Amino acid sequence: MSRKQLNSLLINALLIGICAIALIPVATTVLISFKGERDTIRKPPILLPCDTPTSAFDPTACRWAVEGYQRVLAPKPTTGGLLPFALTGNMVRVYIPNSFFYATSTALLVVILAGMAGYAFSRYRFRGHRALMVAILAITGVPLLTNLLALYQMGVTIRKASLPFYDDRLFLIAVYLGFFLPLSVWIAKGFFDAIPRDLDEAALIDGCTPFGALLRVSMPLALPGLTAIFLLTFVNVWNEFIAGYLLVAKNEYKPAMFGLYEFLGQNIINLQVIAAACILIALPIVVLFIFARRSFFSAMVEGAIKG
Repeated sequence: MSRKQLNSLLINALLIGICAIALIPVATTVLISFKGERDTIRKPPILLPCDTPTSAFDPTACRWAVEGYQRVLAPKPTTGGLLPFALTGNMVRVYIPNSFFYATSTALLVVILAGMAGYAFSRYRFRGHRALMVAILAITGVPLLTNLLALYQMGVTIRKASLPFYDDRLFLIAVYLGFFLPLSVWIAKGFFDAIPRDLDEAALIDGCTPFGALLRVSMPLALPGLTAIFLLTFVNVWNEFIAGYLLVAKNEYKPAMFGLYEFLGQNIINLQVIAAACILIALPIVVLFIFARRSFFSAMVEGAIKG
């Protein structure tokens, strides 16, 4: 075996080992979600519920259960619908749809605004250009937690004003937008910087307006970067807990992470229920990355090469 092949083998083995270690918590959570209550509280704990009084492992005696998912989904028989049952659990009926609304709305707004701002910073030079870019970069270093007290007071004040258009959900989306937009502007600017200006000039010569050149030429070429911005924003909003917990007054408007917190308080000893809730919350993110992985990794590779 040549030295090059040996190095490649060692690197691949190292990467496989790192991935295996990283997947241990995920695999453990999946296994716990399919256990019954008596198997999750056993001492000493067992990895697979497949033991018998006479054998430490018997594949034919495995006691897999969906008790945790039944507690989370709370299916009930119904008539007149597409399915013979309805999912009445708050996690899938209230909290996960709320998180999907917050994450999708914020990610779309961030992509639109970051795309236009990044294009402007990349293509035009104006007074205060560098100072504004530095200020935007400095804002990204301010953690959301340090602003929560002020944001909470703002939310309470606006809520007491009884404005006809005010809604806690819109306020939370505005908070997420202000927090995740600055870094996204820098990311978008980096991708627009890598697109030759000659293409925009050619589009202008052919009769496009500057906005038309942005939509017809630059945006399609920067689509991998915009896709990466969308995915990063979506995941960050989906996983955020403290702002959704403090800034939203009504429980029916709170995100999925609050639902998990609620389940944790109600099922502190029912680990299979908590594990099932964790799997259901993580499932949309996994599905999203499965379908968008090509665009995301393409954007990451292109960004590394352009950098």
